[in-house]
Amino acid sequence: MAEVGRIAVRDPGALLPGGFWAAAAVWLERPQVANKRLCGVRLEGRRRAVLPRAESRGRPEQEGRAASGRGPEDGPGAGQRAPDGGPGLERPRADEGQPPLAGPPGRPGEAAGGEADLPAADLESLWDGLCRSLVRDRRDLLAFLTGPGPGAPRELHVLLRTVVPKRSARGPPSAPKREIVVQDVLNGTVTFLPLEEDDTGNLKVKMSNVYQIQLSLVKEEWFMSVLIFCPERWHSDGIVYPKVTWLAGELLAKLARWSVESRQSTFKSTLSLISIVKYSKAYQELKEKYKDMVKVWPEVTDPEKFVYEDVAIAAYLLVLWEDERAERGVTAKQSFVDLGCGNGLLVHVLSSEGHPGRGIDIRRRKIWDMYGPQTRLEEDAITPNDSTLFPDVDWLIGNHSDELTPWIPVIAARSSYNCRFFVLPCCFFDFVGRYHRRQSEKTQYRGYLDFITEVGVTCGFHVEEDCLRIPSTKRVCLIGKSRTYPPSGEASMDVQRTQYIHRRRGCPGSPPSRAAAPPSLGATASSVDRPDGCPGSQGAPDVPAEEPWLPAFRPREKTERIRNCATLPRDVVDQVVLQVADLLLGGQLLNPRSAPGGRLKAWNRGESLSLSEVADKLDKETLRRLKRECGGLQTLLRNSHQVFEVLNGSVHIRDWREEKRQEGKHPEAKRTLLSGTFKTRLCWFFTHHPDGCVLPSHCCPFAHGPEELRPPRRKHRSCELPPPCEGPVERQAPAPQGCMVSETFPCSSPLPSMGTEPCT
Repeated sequence: MAEVGRIAVRDPGALLPGGFWAAAAVWLERPQVANKRLCGVRLEGRRRAVLPRAESRGRPEQEGRAASGRGPEDGPGAGQRAPDGGPGLERPRADEGQPPLAGPPGRPGEAAGGEADLPAADLESLWDGLCRSLVRDRRDLLAFLTGPGPGAPRELHVLLRTVVPKRSARGPPSAPKREIVVQDVLNGTVTFLPLEEDDTGNLKVKMSNVYQIQLSLVKEEWFMSVLIFCPERWHSDGIVYPKVTWLAGELLAKLARWSVESRQSTFKSTLSLISIVKYSKAYQELKEKYKDMVKVWPEVTDPEKFVYEDVAIAAYLLVLWEDERAERGVTAKQSFVDLGCGNGLLVHVLSSEGHPGRGIDIRRRKIWDMYGPQTRLEEDAITPNDSTLFPDVDWLIGNHSDELTPWIPVIAARSSYNCRFFVLPCCFFDFVGRYHRRQSEKTQYRGYLDFITEVGVTCGFHVEEDCLRIPSTKRVCLIGKSRTYPPSGEASMDVQRTQYIHRRRGCPGSPPSRAAAPPSLGATASSVDRPDGCPGSQGAPDVPAEEPWLPAFRPREKTERIRNCATLPRDVVDQVVLQVADLLLGGQLLNPRSAPGGRLKAWNRGESLSLSEVADKLDKETLRRLKRECGGLQTLLRNSHQVFEVLNGSVHIRDWREEKRQEGKHPEAKRTLLSGTFKTRLCWFFTHHPDGCVLPSHCCPFAHGPEELRPPRRKHRSCELPPPCEGPVERQAPAPQGCMVSETFPCSSPLPSMGTEPCT
């Protein structure tokens, strides 16, 4: 046994030892947060137990029962609930003599969602066999588990988990690995016992890779340590079993940081509703199949983000729908409609995987023409009314559907009793207009998710929440798979939906041709008693199918107005850029990295000012004009990337020498695009800066004078998608490396230390 890592933990908020168990729960149940080579874990069992005493000499049957903590009168075993029937683990008895490491009672089990003991015959037999082995043959491992704490038997939390590695397209997939995890609350230790098969096919502990995470209190100072049972025999595969240096360095530092963070997430664990193993397999297969989409992406959006995000959403839905077919005992693949489908890639992937469906969006995208006739995409505006129902569709999808998001549960509920929904909320919209949160103690995002959940519940759905694994900050999805009422209760439930919608919006103004707000589906205005207090509900004519359920609802305009300062007159933009640059350069802050001995004049970098300070110096007419654009002054300065850098609410002159080299991090498509912009625009610094450009001409990506200008390269894109990849694809040659740091340009020399020195 050896301590391979130790770190002192500062706890100004007095969160330890409870924070230690919260941090350990992350590594137990979501190890992919720390180890990016893992897909996740599957918890297979959880129980309470005690360790056997080293001096035990009883018969094997007695030893097993004593070790498992299940004597004839010892209460429930694995898979059984506590005697009180309440959820969660039994809490340890409050004892004034408890060591300070105990923390809040029951804390280790709470992060798993408050479940009771999970039934697992494997855990039962594995733990009993392990306890017998500890007493007979492995006293050293028993001492490692017992630690320096009190010798009396104490309650442990024992878990069985399967660690699922990510599937790699470069080599054979790594097999999932099973582990027994022992949490000793009173001793402040979490011990990981990996399992492997012996020659007879039975599982046994892999002694070489047993390790322990420990919290200790020494002279009123907290320490966190990593101990390895057999450090000389440690075997690292680089995936499930990382290197010892990673455990002692990166993992320990992360656990220490997490243990003193007071933030508690209000969201569920990632991929909590589906099998992580199935998802990992489906995602890697789809990613490999559709990866060439990145190379032919014709939109102005980032292909890396949008392609892999939609592939991840498609993988989630495919696994969710596969499980649903198994539950219902059917084989026919579910049909779907994606409302507000945008670029249509999600529709394309789901349709290509055999699910009949279509996508509808108010604006056609350029990429639609590349999918082919098998992908059904329609350009149309969706207004929630009786004519926009989908009675023959199994699922309605709202993937960042904006103003349609709160309406999708309503449309699904009214389409048919068997229609389900999946929404991934992003922008915050109410039934009409923007959503405004009503509880300040919640974040706006959490409040909006609760609002959409409330809509789904009011519409009669059992709404489930899950967190997707996508490159987005808005990655919580809401799913309505089943109803809370029988089919015979549809009429009364629809009245409830209508009342909720109109109560939320108040009494909406009626259109000129009608005296009443629209009633519930399938009913005339004269047949519905409006308890929301809106007048004129008696004697109104039948509502046309095309009449919106809320007259104030307006779909977005077909032609999206550009409000990112890109359409401002060039002279206005140039005037603001010159004025802001003059303000910044007026500070006369010289470059501290001047050449030694003062041989060369320092290049004036100016000072940094807050955006509010800059705005105070601009005239009112310019500010009014900028406020009509999204982002205002900040957007204009960010657009002027060559001149300014905006960071944390402040702006300063960009010094191209200080840009970090990131050409290796850029995707191949972006590197090729950037190399095609070399010398296609004039250098602002060469023309306007009092000291000229900080870089020599052959290293600057911009033209030092009109004579250096070159025509921009036109990027030719294929008009149709490449076939799915069935083998290794030869990668294009990378763009030439350059001396610029944030872009790739044809200059192979290193960056100069001063702008007037040669780039050699």
